[in-house]
Amino acid sequence: MTRQYFGTDGIRGKVGTSPITPDFALKLGWAAGRVLARMGTKKVIIGKDTRISGYMLESALEAGFSAAGINSVITGPLPTPAVAYLTKTFRAEAGVVISASHNPFYDNGIKFFSSEGEKLPDDVELAIEAELAKPIECVASDQLGKASRMHDSAGRYIEFCKGMFPTQLTLEGMKIVVDCAHGAAYHIAPNVFRELGAEVIAVGCQPNGVNINLKCGATDLALLQETVLEHGADLGIALDGDGDRLMLVDQYGAAVDGDQILFIIAKQQLTQGTLKGGVVGTQMSNMALELAMAELGVPFVRSKVGDRYVMADLVARDWMLGGEGSGHIICRDKVTTGDAIVAALQVLTALQALNQPLHALAAEMPMLPQTLLNIRYAPGSQPLDNAQVQQCVADAESALATHTGQPQGRVLLRKSGTEPLIRVMVEAKTDQQATQWAKHIAEAVEAA
Repeated sequence: MTRQYFGTDGIRGKVGTSPITPDFALKLGWAAGRVLARMGTKKVIIGKDTRISGYMLESALEAGFSAAGINSVITGPLPTPAVAYLTKTFRAEAGVVISASHNPFYDNGIKFFSSEGEKLPDDVELAIEAELAKPIECVASDQLGKASRMHDSAGRYIEFCKGMFPTQLTLEGMKIVVDCAHGAAYHIAPNVFRELGAEVIAVGCQPNGVNINLKCGATDLALLQETVLEHGADLGIALDGDGDRLMLVDQYGAAVDGDQILFIIAKQQLTQGTLKGGVVGTQMSNMALELAMAELGVPFVRSKVGDRYVMADLVARDWMLGGEGSGHIICRDKVTTGDAIVAALQVLTALQALNQPLHALAAEMPMLPQTLLNIRYAPGSQPLDNAQVQQCVADAESALATHTGQPQGRVLLRKSGTEPLIRVMVEAKTDQQATQWAKHIAEAVEAA
């Protein structure tokens, strides 16, 4: 069955434009409630980030669930991984997050978690879409769902996060800048690191409904870099609007992305003998991560782009560590989804266990220069199947290999999932190589 609404991360779009409208949210709550009720569900947890549209969508969803006979527990602003955690520990049958993650405030989205704190299986999402095609039928008045508020949701999650840091260690003596992107973790992340002993300088913690992810957070590190240098901090921690992405800044203001974070956590766990299996990256992971894992003797595989695909590969192999360069880091032995705060605590654990500052550990995995070009193509055409394009890619891969045949660079061509673009990505030992081959392949795609 073809999906009409659900994408790789729930339902997302511009507020006021279908499907992110109050009438659709009402019907979505009812449709999801109908499907979940057939599975025995009686209660869902609803969390959100700090977008102004969250109030509207929260009320509409709650009304829809009530009409289907489902009780709702409202948490208020809370990171996505916190909703996943509370869904599992609060014995709720499902969790709902109202958030568009790293997008601007005028976008919003709705995603669901199962009773295990994991994203809903495809068959459940398809069943919800099938219910959306039907007219709303309200349950009898005495069977309507009730709504209540969880007043201690933030405190519960703070204590959970603190439990992810070894009890024999402390952050005392460390100065850390924490940028919460004016998002869902504004009242949580600074307290976690502060209560573990760190001196915390908090930025991006004044949400007003329209400033989420605005010139701050994991998608724009300039504010964090400036603040780290201004205060002489040991490092900076940046979250995105819903708290599932992590980016870091070292004491010199240099960015440390998700690929480097995976390397640091993997190295520490390997040293401590706690790394189970290998590491899952994605098609977009920098080749430096693949080479670094090979040098450590750690298995490495690439999933499709998207944290749900990373998780699927981790589960299939029973591995525990995976993520994306954009900062989705999954520590599966600790959490059921990407969690920026928990991932940051694993990096801080590594810094102490390996007795090295962030910049030194990141420098052990120098990133390969990467060039990315986007080529628009006519709908219906198949430039990736063109023989000249394929030959050009083969030439590039040959040129980027060493005399032993081992790759020292990488070529990736893929269609965008949202617009008619071919994405041409080349990684190489030098910027000149990456740019030269990317342009060469792009010209072949354009000609095709």
